[in-house]
Amino acid sequence: MSRRIADGILRGLNQALAIIEGTADPSTYVVHIPAEIDVRAIRGRLGLTQQAFARRFGFNINTLRHWEQGRRVPEGPTRAYLLVIDREPEAVQKALRIA
Repeated sequence: MSRRIADGILRGLNQALAIIEGTADPSTYVVHIPAEIDVRAIRGRLGLTQQAFARRFGFNINTLRHWEQGRRVPEGPTRAYLLVIDREPEAVQKALRIA
């Protein structure tokens, strides 16, 4: 492995450690929002019907159906929200609960 590659890996590990420890500069964070997201697969992993998924996460049922049928695609912020739902559904549900 070349020195340049090893330095890059080490730099990445140090950045990850700084983020975990809370010492990283937030202005340097890079957010990755996927260009495409499989809404049906996310819903399937959660074991929810279209209606239950839409109700639980605040989507219009018709919009959800259009996404799943490929007639429309979620916009950037919605793709980010769906990504969070996919990775941390309990956290999203907790945040959306009415106190």
